[in-house]
Amino acid sequence: MTTSGLAHIGLGWPSDGSAEVGAPSSGLGWPGRDITPSHAFATQRPVTTEIGTPPTDVLVSRETARDEYVEQLSEREQLAASLPEPGAETPLARAVAEDARRRISLTGKIFPKPDHTRVLTVANQKGGVGKTTTTVNVAAALAQAGLRVLVVDIDPQGNASTALGIDHHADVPSIYDVLVDGKAVVDVVQECVDVPNLWCVPATIDLAGAEIELVSLVAREMRMERALTAYLDGTAERGEERYDYVLIDCPPSLGLLTVNAFVAADEVFIPIQCEYYALEGLSQLLKNIELIKSHLNPGLHVSTILLTMYDGRTRLSAQVAEEVRTHFPDHVLRTTVPRSVRISEAPSHGQTVMTYDPSSSGALSYLEAAGELADRGAAGQDAVLGARTASTHVSQSIPPNSN
Repeated sequence: MTTSGLAHIGLGWPSDGSAEVGAPSSGLGWPGRDITPSHAFATQRPVTTEIGTPPTDVLVSRETARDEYVEQLSEREQLAASLPEPGAETPLARAVAEDARRRISLTGKIFPKPDHTRVLTVANQKGGVGKTTTTVNVAAALAQAGLRVLVVDIDPQGNASTALGIDHHADVPSIYDVLVDGKAVVDVVQECVDVPNLWCVPATIDLAGAEIELVSLVAREMRMERALTAYLDGTAERGEERYDYVLIDCPPSLGLLTVNAFVAADEVFIPIQCEYYALEGLSQLLKNIELIKSHLNPGLHVSTILLTMYDGRTRLSAQVAEEVRTHFPDHVLRTTVPRSVRISEAPSHGQTVMTYDPSSSGALSYLEAAGELADRGAAGQDAVLGARTASTHVSQSIPPNSN
């Protein structure tokens, strides 16, 4: 059987020229010999055919147009842009090509440092939206890109500590000792062995009773803020570089632990699952942030929203993403995190997906999201968002029957 015969039965082989003119494409991204270039990649150029003959317009192939564009890019960008462009009729091939481009563009890239330590609380009172997963993977991505990152786990389940490979059994000094007993953060922080430049303040099961114990303590809402500020201010005295990012992983509630996280942070990072239930609590979360801002932390603001568990095969995910982007155009990252088995498998190995399978689509998505976060911080966009009133966010909240 000739290769043209293979092309006709849909195995994606290029034609050897023996196929009939006008034969259909195999549908797997191999163009036929006689296919007219797509207008999306074609350009018009006048060409003189003979002396004295006026120029005529001819179509330049998509390969020629791409080669000319590639010459103007950096070496890394050139390699990504030189990858072949699959046809629109091959969504799987397009997804594979896009992942390859992101892998080339992002792997080994150094992210810009912010001009100050950015403290972000990763919060959403709904459970199962990807708070912990987002916290540890964004933190690992930032650390791999050359930034110093601290993760503070204040969820009694301790899942962030597990994902970073940090011991958090009952006898380990933890954030509980900081909040309830007044221990210094420097005495409980641990370095992540799998990811350089990444540290973690673990959570233990003792934290489950901290909500009740904090009620009778003085300045119960300010205890984390004071401890964290003292730790960050003391980095120079300890001969350490300052942290670039602090990410606080919150429990799925709006109790005293989450309030402590809001008071300690400057920014709120909200992961939103691409399903309707995840939207229902968003208005209430924004109202609580407004209360914290009014009474305890005037500088608190929502800076970042990340869409997680996105399934491009369903209309629901697309509708939820469109709804959120419509109401919060300046806050939502361009990157969406897809549903990924690798992301779910990684914690069972005591790792983030960034170290478990760095080439997976989930790892690339979190790396790209971390890059956006870093670029915004370096450009000062977080300060611009902070200048906007929280009442604007509340007035733009998602209506209860938006579907």
